[in-house]
Amino acid sequence: MATYKVKVATGDDFLSGTMDSISLTIVGTEGESHKQRLNHFGRDFATGAVDEYTVQCQQDLGELIIIRLHKERYSFFPKNPWYCNYVQICAPNGRIYHFPAYQWMDGYETLALREATGKTTADDCLPILLEHRREEIRAKQDFYRWRVFVPGLPNYVHIPSYRPPARRNPNRPEWNGHIPGFPILINFKATRFLDLNLRYSFIKTASFFFRLGPMALRFKLRGFVDCKRSWKRLKDIKKVFPAYKTTVSEYVAEHWAEDSFFGYQYLNGINPSVIRRCTRIPDKFPVTDDMVAPFLGEGTCLQAELEKGNIYLADYRILEGIPTVELNGQKQHQCAPLCLLHLNAEGNLMPIAIQLSQTPGPNCPIFLPNDSEWDWLLAKTWVRNAEFYYHEAIAHLLGSHLIGEAFCLAVLRQLPMCHPLYKLLVPHTRYTIQINSIGRAILLNEGGLTARATSLGLKGIAELMARYLSEMTYESCYPPNDFVERGVQDLPGYYYRDDCLAVWDALERYVTEIITYYYPCDAAVEGDPELQCWVQEIFKECLLGRESSGMGPGTRQGSRVVGWALLAGMETFRQRLAQISHNIRQRNKCLPIPYYYLDPVLIENSISI
Repeated sequence: MATYKVKVATGDDFLSGTMDSISLTIVGTEGESHKQRLNHFGRDFATGAVDEYTVQCQQDLGELIIIRLHKERYSFFPKNPWYCNYVQICAPNGRIYHFPAYQWMDGYETLALREATGKTTADDCLPILLEHRREEIRAKQDFYRWRVFVPGLPNYVHIPSYRPPARRNPNRPEWNGHIPGFPILINFKATRFLDLNLRYSFIKTASFFFRLGPMALRFKLRGFVDCKRSWKRLKDIKKVFPAYKTTVSEYVAEHWAEDSFFGYQYLNGINPSVIRRCTRIPDKFPVTDDMVAPFLGEGTCLQAELEKGNIYLADYRILEGIPTVELNGQKQHQCAPLCLLHLNAEGNLMPIAIQLSQTPGPNCPIFLPNDSEWDWLLAKTWVRNAEFYYHEAIAHLLGSHLIGEAFCLAVLRQLPMCHPLYKLLVPHTRYTIQINSIGRAILLNEGGLTARATSLGLKGIAELMARYLSEMTYESCYPPNDFVERGVQDLPGYYYRDDCLAVWDALERYVTEIITYYYPCDAAVEGDPELQCWVQEIFKECLLGRESSGMGPGTRQGSRVVGWALLAGMETFRQRLAQISHNIRQRNKCLPIPYYYLDPVLIENSISI
């Protein structure tokens, strides 16, 4: 007889335990155990528990390769889900095998788990393991399917079990429950139809609504949500956020109208990736030396400052021609401005000229700092308005959420759980599909916030994102290249760049160590069919098959994000992040306004908020 000692760990989130019957089958290279029921009524698989069992086999099973967890009805109790963290088995020879699960078993089902070691197809030679890989991928591709969100934008996860009912809008009788030109979008209730492994945990759900509910109620009580009037005084804006006072918010309230802070925001504000060094004034922005000479300092001129590399440009051409909507019976407006900035002798980035259109002419003046106070302030405000749309639509919604979801779904559909890339990436996909489902329901639907509170509306926001995606390349997503391409690699006071590169360097070193273990050469990357299918699915469903993206057939870009953890590398990685965090906090002690957004301690592990 061969005795196997088994530990089964249940998740510690609320309601992770189950009353259902759980059985175990162990599969080794020399045989397979019988199916053995593990739990005993009333005291097994409770939330947070690590239960221990003994499995007796007629013979030694050899090297353990797969286990099967069977979840079945227990007596008269109703079905309830179970979250399994892992199974650990001690073989008769004393060797410990780990079988990570970290997933829900919802119905009465069987879950097959492989031993924890990350392996590519090249590492598997046993037919049972190769078949397990193929079957897992087939099952996930059948369960997780792609769906068109908006033509020109990344596709997203299809939820086949939910069909939102058509609703009638009394003010628009012809409306049939969808946005003209858009597919039917899920509403908030649709999130309950997500697979349990994609949904928020109980604690995450409670935290989300605990923060969102009171905030929404406060806005409602103050009349902000339903307000249809313009603010009459600047100080009225402060009434919207009276309870949220921080060092940053107080600094902004005091300095928001100053030119120096306007320039600072291009480096460390909400969208610090637009500004680029200007070596020649573009024809569409006819700024002359006479216009800006008073703002450049003594003994210099515009051409000299261009040659020194002290002139920078923010160009919002991507907004040109984006349609706007009517809100509360009033036609809304949007501009596609250009803003010229000068890095002065004090190291401050100062705006020196603003044009609110891409087409110069008599009806499109160039605003200057020596214009009347309110003309200049209004010009800067229009630039900030354009900045908001660029950030919210492109950097936030598209760059973070929609592209992130496409990568997440490609991971789920194309990589088995044993793949090194799956093990590396799956923690960073947690809750992404859930938060995106909520976002589509409350932001990107008819009557949602985008339709009710933005001048571009749903159609304009979608067009803006589609424009950017059509120009995006793989290399532009690589931060070191981006800073060099924009000519801002040595711009002082650019804390976003400094912290971004520090974190990126730590990540790149860590991942490089892993790559060289699993993929010692390009041939190994090209020879991994699962990795190639993952890359190709991203190319097709996220970048929509656009060859100019640089991620099409024949490229080798997949070699940059792959691998699984080596313990020594992980510890070094943690130490580097801790040092970065320390450096940021020490630097912030000397700054009038701290920049802490890329402190590793504060960076979310996934796109989940």
